[in-house]
Amino acid sequence: MGFKLEGPVLEGALVRLEPLEQRHAADLAVAAEEDRGTYAFTWVPRAHEVGDYIDAQLARAAAGRLAPYAQISLASGRAVGATSYWEPRCWRSDDRLDAVEVGFTWLARSAQGTGVNAEAKLLLFRHAFEEWGVARVDLKTDARNDRSHAAIASVGARFEGLLRNWSRSWAPGEEGQLRDSALFSITAAEWPEIRGRLRERVARFLPPAS
Repeated sequence: MGFKLEGPVLEGALVRLEPLEQRHAADLAVAAEEDRGTYAFTWVPRAHEVGDYIDAQLARAAAGRLAPYAQISLASGRAVGATSYWEPRCWRSDDRLDAVEVGFTWLARSAQGTGVNAEAKLLLFRHAFEEWGVARVDLKTDARNDRSHAAIASVGARFEGLLRNWSRSWAPGEEGQLRDSALFSITAAEWPEIRGRLRERVARFLPPAS
């Protein structure tokens, strides 16, 4: 039968990850335009491109390569960004997922630094390791994106090296060019420690228990 990459709804205290649909387009169009200065190396559509962006992600999903999500802020009830599971690998058995990437991630400027990203990563990693039983989760970013490198490393992912001319560049003015990608990973053995680190980070953004 084979493993089919499908992402279920994942909900925490700050964010709910919902499978991406066109109904999220209006919110994402607003989110994408808040402050585009934070998106230098990241693929984030312009407001008028959001519909086509969602269609492109859904086409990847139909091909079995992607499980795209809208990130819903529980404080506002609005979609504030997107993320995905990406590139599933089944090395040992067609029915068993061994590795997957978390990528295609972006957040509105107002949602950055609010704990949403940390909790989204916690939800995605937890499902991958504890439900799918993967051996590793990958994360990649433009090799020049120091801000993204620091964010990925801060959750405990380990830098593995540079993949030269690995994928399309999303940097302004580099249409049609290739970029070097920095590869990071988390393994199943490392997950318990990283889970604790992410829980602590998310807890900083929660109201004190009464």
